[in-house]
Amino acid sequence: MNTKYLLPNKLKKLGWLIFIPAVIIGIISWFYEWEPEFLDLAVIGYTGLEDTYGKLEIMQTPINNVLNEILGVFIIMSGLMVAFSKEKDEDELISVIRLESLVWATYWNYAILILAFILVYDMAFFNVMVFNMFTILILFIAKFNWALLKLKKSLVHEE
Repeated sequence: MNTKYLLPNKLKKLGWLIFIPAVIIGIISWFYEWEPEFLDLAVIGYTGLEDTYGKLEIMQTPINNVLNEILGVFIIMSGLMVAFSKEKDEDELISVIRLESLVWATYWNYAILILAFILVYDMAFFNVMVFNMFTILILFIAKFNWALLKLKKSLVHEE
């Protein structure tokens, strides 16, 4: 079986150690609008803002709280480590479960997105799109680990 695209198993633990706190802090910061002042930094990037003469400036150095950017990177990187690290006993059945979970997560991710296109507007839609960046990864992790848990329980009952 070809697993050359999967990460080493030891990255899964590191991924969980970063993923869970990042998601919790992300949820807290989102709902309570918490942004620690020490993360207010001058950043370089595109803002779409105009200068004092009405000219659109492509690159600026505004002051921005970088907590959201840090958490987004941590959630994506650690989520990829959790989702795509080899299992200790990686075999063909695990590969099938991984593929089925990925397809399932993709279908549900886009079902949620279609509903959002139909039912959600304005800034609320922007919020849905922000969460949608992470939905496919979170759904895959949940489905894959649930399927592995069910598999392990069925194997224990057979013995």
